[in-house]
Amino acid sequence: MKPPAEAAAVFGGRLELAERFAQWLLGPGLTRGLLGPREADQIWTRHLLNGVSITGLIEPASVVLDIGSGAGLPGLALLIARPDLQLVLVEPKVRRVDYLREVCADLDLPARIVRARATPGGLVRLPDDATADEVPLADVVTARAVAPVAELARWAKPLLRRDGRLLAIKGDAATDELHRDRAVLTRLGFRDASVLVVSTSVDSGPTIPLTTATVISMRLGGVSRET
Repeated sequence: MKPPAEAAAVFGGRLELAERFAQWLLGPGLTRGLLGPREADQIWTRHLLNGVSITGLIEPASVVLDIGSGAGLPGLALLIARPDLQLVLVEPKVRRVDYLREVCADLDLPARIVRARATPGGLVRLPDDATADEVPLADVVTARAVAPVAELARWAKPLLRRDGRLLAIKGDAATDELHRDRAVLTRLGFRDASVLVVSTSVDSGPTIPLTTATVISMRLGGVSRET
């Protein structure tokens, strides 16, 4: 499937790598059930570019921990667009872990893949986890279509450094979800919780209609910036 014009603007010289990842999603990603069959026509807009929309919220050289990585979204799309990131993919299901290892080996992506379950007590490492090393505290925890935001916050809290950021990619109900769970987030120590609509970042070139994503963003501890 030919990538849209914005993909070239976003991925730049790494567009070919993004196209190879798209082929993994359209091939093994579909045949192994990591994506639904109706997702094929939306691989770029709904999946790759939607996830990359949050790159502008992530500082250079950040440690990014992606919870429930599944088919590698948004984690691997972020790493292709931002090779400066130190990416850790956390996924509990062994068949998905195997898929992620195969993709990273084929595309030579330096993501660390951890077979583990995120819990309020931290990561619970599961059998067949290939690495026993400690997972560093993250500057950013990402998640896409994994769990309600209050649950994500419980899982993210032990994984984030102080003032680290949780970025939960959500849909149209994000505002209602944040309103429902705001008190829980505050009790957990998160601040500055807000709903952001972000676009894929293009530094220069012609005007291109960009894919947007709705994100619930918040920081752990630190000084609140809310007024």
